[in-house]
Amino acid sequence: MASEQEEFLFADQDSTHDSQETVSAYWDVLVVDDDPEIHSVTKLALSGVEFWGRALKFHHAYSGKEALEVLSQHPEICILLLDVVMESDDAGLSVVKKVRDEFGNYAVRIILRTGQPGYAPEEKVIREYDINDYKMKTELTRGKLVTSLLTAIRSYQQICELEQQSLALTNILEASHAILGHTDMPSFGLSVVNQLAKILGSEPHGLVAGAIEKDAKVLVFGGTEPYLTHIGQGLEQIDNGRVIMQVQNCFDMDAHQQTDHDVTFLLQGKNRRAAIYLEVAEPPNAAQMQFAEIFLTNVSVGLDNIKLINELRDVAYKDALTRLPNRANFVDQIAQYYKSEQDSLVFVLIDIAQFSDINNGLGQEVGNLLLLAVKERLQQECPQGELLSRIGADVFGVLLPKQSFDETLFLDALTVPYQVGEHVLTMHFHIGVCCQSDFSPQGLETLKLAYIALNQAKQARQTLNWYSSDLEEKMAWRLGLIRQLRQDFEQGKLEVWYQPQLCLQSESNAVIGCEALLRWPTGKGDYISPAVFVPLAEDAGLIVEIGQWVLEQACVMQKQLSSLGHDISVAVNVSVPQFKVSNYAQQVKQTILDHDVAPQKIELEVTESVVMDEINTVVHTLSELKSFGVEVAIDDFGTGFSSLSYLQKLPLARLKIDRAFVKGIPHEDSGAIAELVISLGRHLGLKTIAEGVETQEQADILRALGCDEVQGFFFAKPMAEADLLAYLKS
Repeated sequence: MASEQEEFLFADQDSTHDSQETVSAYWDVLVVDDDPEIHSVTKLALSGVEFWGRALKFHHAYSGKEALEVLSQHPEICILLLDVVMESDDAGLSVVKKVRDEFGNYAVRIILRTGQPGYAPEEKVIREYDINDYKMKTELTRGKLVTSLLTAIRSYQQICELEQQSLALTNILEASHAILGHTDMPSFGLSVVNQLAKILGSEPHGLVAGAIEKDAKVLVFGGTEPYLTHIGQGLEQIDNGRVIMQVQNCFDMDAHQQTDHDVTFLLQGKNRRAAIYLEVAEPPNAAQMQFAEIFLTNVSVGLDNIKLINELRDVAYKDALTRLPNRANFVDQIAQYYKSEQDSLVFVLIDIAQFSDINNGLGQEVGNLLLLAVKERLQQECPQGELLSRIGADVFGVLLPKQSFDETLFLDALTVPYQVGEHVLTMHFHIGVCCQSDFSPQGLETLKLAYIALNQAKQARQTLNWYSSDLEEKMAWRLGLIRQLRQDFEQGKLEVWYQPQLCLQSESNAVIGCEALLRWPTGKGDYISPAVFVPLAEDAGLIVEIGQWVLEQACVMQKQLSSLGHDISVAVNVSVPQFKVSNYAQQVKQTILDHDVAPQKIELEVTESVVMDEINTVVHTLSELKSFGVEVAIDDFGTGFSSLSYLQKLPLARLKIDRAFVKGIPHEDSGAIAELVISLGRHLGLKTIAEGVETQEQADILRALGCDEVQGFFFAKPMAEADLLAYLKS
């Protein structure tokens, strides 16, 4: 028997290295003994041993106190080879007691070893201290040591599996309880996705979709972001081909669908069939899928509830908050108004401007009350209106008689302040109008035409715009420009130019910095204006990538300037979408570290719109950047609508006076606003920099007012990298 164990220990010694490379995990073993030789002997005796494809990984401690420290740092340890007598006669037993009672670790298996025979009765120790084995060190031959470990590891596995099963069953009970009591489908669907994600150990990203009746259209019942805005809409309206394909496969094949990235569960019931789509970071194991099946039984019961089915019918065609027809209903109904020979109606699409600010600033409850107030206003002011619907989160649509539609009277009625709870709100709107003669046989196409007019109104900063065929041409031009911008950016055709910034209070007007400015060459010797392409980049979602690239170019430039002996900083503009990127501050810091640039030499310029978007998040982000060393300036200060009280909260370095307050000095503008900003900056301990300085007279006046720094064509225009280096050299 002993020889067989010896053969097991030393089998395939030549292939040990290869087998270790294929091992994906370890059994972690902590050896605790005050004798270093015991550590060496134990490790030597167990070298090359594997159990179920996993090798042993050793941790070492030389006292009871040190053992507790190692265990607290490595909860993955599954076996404890523990000496009884170390710094005290019962040091090992004290460790066992603390592991069980104080640490609450009942999974780790413990094998006590002692070199002093008869120190403690074997049965009593095992019974009172929950250990696996109690052996004399002289008893533990290599074979017996392997046997003891094998038994202990198997016991550890069983305990872990029982704990996991207990936890999973608890999760199922909690999940089943959590989905009870919901009386509307959206909240029920959201709860189902959240609880199912918890059972599968993934993040809650998914939806519930299905059909009310056999062969009916598949609708979105509920789910998490970004599917909340599609509730009640057809599945095909989701901008995610993977979701559509997996749900459809689930129905077509009448079975669950699973990939490395998602799981789609099929639910069959008396009144409906539904699918639950959930994104997963890694495929669920067999046990998780079994627990999910148990939970889905309760989900089926909830879906079959007649009250939920009735609510579901409303969700499919009515907005839950306003009880108006929703987008899906509108698209179905508007098609019947297509009559090519008639032009007696107009479709008016109404978007509440800055509705998100109300939601974020005053709370969702106030936002909901505002939506109800707008609905009531439309019903009151448009008694002849037809098909009044809530098309989107903050968008309403209504059909009105063309002959009686007066856009001025309509706007006047719509913008009368709203009493919303304790608030009186003056709201602004963007409106798109489409004539019946332009309607399409397809309801979705008619809605699209009105949205073209609405979006044009937003882009042109207008309140109302009428649809015309040339708007579609403009839209096509705009989309073409976006595609070209994306292509040129990917091909590295964009450029960064730099405009010097100078110290106004020094006799030599020393260059103290420069602003990085994005340029888009056409390839024909000229450039497309940033006023044209920056908004396009923001709308297309490109501005985050482009902004990061500009920051990287600025770091490269600052590094080069520093190597040439120019001690100047580089300022980079930051847009609202960039600030909304998760961990933006960390991204900026990492970029600076990667380029080995002094943080004090990189400045971020943010507009008031960035600051006011989410003030608490912005303050936290800017504070993190300031503590790292990055300076922050408020760009175009005074042109927004922010409260001055926020300036005291923001960790700023300077205020940038907008060119609008400089260009008229001294003939059309006395410089009063510039003086006010300079004085404000001085009292807040902030430097001020004026942009758009074009004459010596303007520079002299700003110097006299106490302005610290300037930039503008009078001193230097924006220039390419090579020109900037030549400028600094001269």
